[in-house]
Amino acid sequence: MATPTRGQRGAAPDDGAAPDDGAARGARAEGRLLRRLVPAAQRRPFADVVDRLDLDAGDVRAKRSAFWTMLVLAGVIAVAGVVTDSTATVIGAMIIAPLSTPILGIGLGIVAGDRSVALRSLASVAGGTVVVVALGALVTLALPATTDVLSNSQVTGRTSPGLGDLVAAFATGFAGAIALSRRDLGDVLPGIAIAISLVPPLGVVGVCLGEGQPALAAGALLLFASNAVALVVAATVVFSGAGYLRDARAARADARRPRRRAAVLGALVAVLVVAVPMTVNSAQAVLAQLWLAQSRDAAQAWAASVPGGTVDDVRWQGQDLVVEIRSPGDPPDVGALEEQVDAVVPWRPEVVVLHTVGERLAPER
Repeated sequence: MATPTRGQRGAAPDDGAAPDDGAARGARAEGRLLRRLVPAAQRRPFADVVDRLDLDAGDVRAKRSAFWTMLVLAGVIAVAGVVTDSTATVIGAMIIAPLSTPILGIGLGIVAGDRSVALRSLASVAGGTVVVVALGALVTLALPATTDVLSNSQVTGRTSPGLGDLVAAFATGFAGAIALSRRDLGDVLPGIAIAISLVPPLGVVGVCLGEGQPALAAGALLLFASNAVALVVAATVVFSGAGYLRDARAARADARRPRRRAAVLGALVAVLVVAVPMTVNSAQAVLAQLWLAQSRDAAQAWAASVPGGTVDDVRWQGQDLVVEIRSPGDPPDVGALEEQVDAVVPWRPEVVVLHTVGERLAPER
């Protein structure tokens, strides 16, 4: 019998595996981390996850009925909360969270290599999106013309998402995927549903479209898209690390390795698609605050040019700059303020001056 050389001792048999390089070690370390996040003792069985996320598995008629009923009700609640500026009502729509099921189902389909599950889940998300947006538009068209829904906090807080919203969406997505994979974390799912916020942004999209503001609608749609992409990416990573990829391959009759490269590439492209405009929005928000501070200084100097003139408030209203001034007599020439603002703000905003006649009285001592 031939004696193996020193280089041959301890060598693994050639089974087609990749060499033990840095990438392989990093992948194993990531796998160990995910196994700690989803311990085997608390890991939910793969069949249970499929039953919860695939609307076409098990009792299909009951699942579809529940999904569309809860979606319509959540849409009505969300739109009502948006148009009445009621945070509590909007939170009610968040807790129902019917869209999270098919969105996570997309991630499950990617991990399982089952294109039909991913496409069916995507179709459910697309159909739900259309339904909620249509509800928002219809409700807005039915409102009296005296109602200014675009100025309330439920709309303004969802039409200009930034990079911070994307970071929060990914953190919430990972929390949701881990909670779904573990049997002992089911109680945290309502809180995760509130944080990820899927239906309310779509309600805002419909409201903005009904008000004839497609740019604001695009901002709210970007917020929804970022939350959905974060859920899909987080579900794909967590479900793979939790061992569901291995379970899915074992459940397949042909035991073929799922082709996930295209799905992973598509997920990366989707992340870039939502990350770029959100980064731009964040940069614009920082610059807008800088320009607002400079405009406020200019407005205070402008108001001080008349006796007793003071500035009560300076704020952005869309692309316009609103300046509230108080003085006992006539305000200064607005043209002078416009020139100073134009020298600071690059898009030359329209300056709207709201003048209040009066003066501030110091309290008697």
